[in-house]
Amino acid sequence: MQFEQLTTSSGVLMQGPLLITPQAFGDDRGWFYESWNQRKFDDAVGESVLFSQDNHSRSIQGVLRGLHYQLAPEPQAKLVRATVGAIYDVAVDIRRDSPTFGAWVGAELSAENKCQLWIPEGFAHGFLTLSDVAEVQYKARGFWNKSCERAIIWNDSDLAIAWPLEHLEGTEVSLSGKDADAAGFKAAEAAGDVFP
Repeated sequence: MQFEQLTTSSGVLMQGPLLITPQAFGDDRGWFYESWNQRKFDDAVGESVLFSQDNHSRSIQGVLRGLHYQLAPEPQAKLVRATVGAIYDVAVDIRRDSPTFGAWVGAELSAENKCQLWIPEGFAHGFLTLSDVAEVQYKARGFWNKSCERAIIWNDSDLAIAWPLEHLEGTEVSLSGKDADAAGFKAAEAAGDVFP
């Protein structure tokens, strides 16, 4: 298992999110890989992580979910992977005191590359479905709590996330009503809906 820090679009290394690439062993019969190892994960993130729930979603091409996060007292961290198809997964730093506040990192996660993205508390998270269908599974630290839940609009001009829309080949981005009505980044900051 390889753990890698990601860099922002301006080339700055972001502290927190980690791209996890497993070592797969395969032959003409199929393959095997270790998708989770508590000891290796805790060593890589520098703390003991206890997950509270597992979530599983299915989306068609063009579905964009996010950018979601939860504030105290029930913030959530996520370990995300695509077990069917492919997604572009994004984490946005919304920690006000962070040197990368307002910056984002992204990675393609797919059933083929078997990569996972660790998104700790203090980040907004979203993904775009690139394949015809994608199933996304993620472990969450912290339970879902509607009163703590917040969202930032996916195409906020201040964040300027470079979503790979060219992969959709003309398919329109599809949002839930909640995500379509999400606040902009600066509005969320002004409302105090970011992390200290």
